[in-house]
Amino acid sequence: MLRYHLIAFTLAFSLDQMIGDPHQLPHPIRYIGNLITKLQYKLYPKEREQAKERRRGTYLVILVVTIVTAMVGAFYLGSYALHPIIGIVVESILTFYIFATKSLKDESMKVYDRLKTGTLEEARKAVSMIVGRDTTFLDETGVAKAAIETVAENASDGVIAPMFYAAIGGPILGYFYKAVNTMDSMIGYKNDKYMHFGRVAAKLDDVMNYVPARLSAWLMIIVAFLSGKAYSGKRAYFVYKRDRRKHASPNAAQTEAACAGALGIQLAGDAYYFGKLVKKEYLGDSIRAVEYEDIRRINVLMYKMSYLFLVICVIFLWCISK
Repeated sequence: MLRYHLIAFTLAFSLDQMIGDPHQLPHPIRYIGNLITKLQYKLYPKEREQAKERRRGTYLVILVVTIVTAMVGAFYLGSYALHPIIGIVVESILTFYIFATKSLKDESMKVYDRLKTGTLEEARKAVSMIVGRDTTFLDETGVAKAAIETVAENASDGVIAPMFYAAIGGPILGYFYKAVNTMDSMIGYKNDKYMHFGRVAAKLDDVMNYVPARLSAWLMIIVAFLSGKAYSGKRAYFVYKRDRRKHASPNAAQTEAACAGALGIQLAGDAYYFGKLVKKEYLGDSIRAVEYEDIRRINVLMYKMSYLFLVICVIFLWCISK
């Protein structure tokens, strides 16, 4: 069974590298998002009481992860019960949908293209598709920084973390993680509406990303050492050790700090979310100005991280399958 899992995992990674996010096909993550929206509509309390909001938010988390993992588990285990080849095909497709290496690169490079050949307004629109902050008044540097930070953070959330959980627990644990991560992205905000209702989802996401975020940072440091003069592994390590805790989230600054150091730029700082200014500390040192080429550079690091971690996962699965 473990060798079948190894084959399916490798096929899923290869499919993601070749195809990316198939927008024209039904997507399980969109179904998870729709489920969260429907349950939120039914569970969000009309009476604004902190205890009730938190309790209802807890119910939502339990329902979402139970429904998602039960459906994925039934599909996954049922396919292997029919035949190992059917199981490998189904597992590889299920796992492929939770990897986001190519789609993260494609979406962020749209920002790069708009900054390079388009207008600032086009670049703002492109970056607004991949960030949660307000982009209306961002200048070219602000747009580039937003895209770089998104790739750096999602190198963990969208690439290494799904690979980590899929490797150790197959699509069942992989989709458990994606359900939690999707809930955090939809209701995990510290605003008036979700401060209490989304608290459990946000905290569970913090717990599940604790190991992958730190693993991702170290992978980024390693590949920075191996990626030529445009990057500095030594500086990535130094800035990571110094700045990795400079964020309200225990995980978000891990890869962003390593990225800032690797590229020799300064990231983070104050930003507007839903019309409100959010104060943030800076990460890294402004050795040089941020430029749109840095979007391409962080994608190079992100891709190399994914390949390095694939090798680690394959070796791990091969060893335990003997």
